[in-house]
Order: sequence, then structure tokens, then C-alpha cells
Amino acid sequence: NKALKVEKIDKKQVRRSPAAPFITSSLQMEASRKLGMSASNTMRLAQRLYEGSTDDGGYITYMRTDGTTLSEDAVKQCRDLINKDYGGKYLPDAPRLYKSKAKNAQEAHEAIRPTDLTRTPSMMKGKLEHDQWSLYDLIWKRTMASQMENAIFDQMAIDFSDGTDDVILRANGSVVTFDGFLTLYQESTDDEQHPAKPSAK
Repeated sequence: NKALKVEKIDKKQVRRSPAAPFITSSLQMEASRKLGMSASNTMRLAQRLYEGSTDDGGYITYMRTDGTTLSEDAVKQCRDLINKDYGGKYLPDAPRLYKSKAKNAQEAHEAIRPTDLTRTPSMMKGKLEHDQWSLYDLIWKRTMASQMENAIFDQMAIDFSDGTDDVILRANGSVVTFDGFLTLYQESTDDEQHPAKPSAK
């Protein structure tokens, strides 16, 4: 029943960088979180995307890898598409480079990415089965987002007090001032529930 007053306001600007392109384990985790796929089903679908079709070749690079690097050609494709489809403000001044965090990582292979990034998910929708397309869409977006500009947030924390040290309440909030890579992809967390998996028609 005490009156509270604002004691302190903290404001700051925060930048968030995009996640690295997929390696095997991160693909399995994100496919589980976002698509409700098991690890074994994810790898089975990735294998089929890797094999591709006789007409087009493989749709993604090798799916068993600890490497987070992208080839120069892939980075150039990403940057060209970002500039064309999203504009220069979404394109960092220099390409983003990623290094594997895993000890003794086998980086002989690139990260998991589409073999041709100009094959957008909308172009591939009629060529792939539903679950294959969903996984391809996830890989394409993660790859593209990894080369996009940081997201920028205005964060604020407000402390309220009753004038003693008995009760101090804090309210936190943030506002996106520039969406950056979030316009295309946001990494999930284990706390988030994945949506119900739609059935393929």
C-alpha cells in the first residue's frame, strides 16, 4: 500500500549480431525448435536436399560439418541478394567471418548452405516436398541473415522504490529501432515452443 516513485532510469542502445550459418548440431536444434523435426528426420531430409535432383544437382552443401565458413562465391551471392532485395542499409561494410567454437572442429567442409542462393524458397516451393521445402527455407534464411547488418535496440530499465530499501521494483523493456537481420531470421531458444508441425498435403 505504499506509494512508489521512479528512482532511476537506465537507457542504452544495444546491437545484436546474427547467428553463424548452420553446422550439423545447430541445424538439428533449430529444425526441432522451429519445425518440430527430430534430429534423425532433419538429417534424412538434409540428405535428400544434398542429393538434389538429376536436373539441378544438390540443393545444399554437405550436411555433416562443424565448419561455419562460407565460400567467397557464397558470400558474394549473399551480399548481392541482400543489396538487391533489402537495400544497402541491410548490408554490412565488409563480409562477416565466422569461426567454429567447437574444439577440434573438422572444418574441411563449409557451413550448411544452399548451393545456389539465387534459388530462393519461393522458387523452390513447387520443386520440393513440404518438409524438404521447410528445411530448405530455414537453411536459406539462416545463411542470408548471417551476412546481414546488426539489429539495433533501445533498451530501458526503470527502478521504482517506496523510499526505503524494503521494496525496489524494476521494469525492463526494449524497442527495435533497426531490424537488420531480424527482418529475415531470428534464432529460437529452448524456452520457445515450436509451432505444431503441419502435415504435408
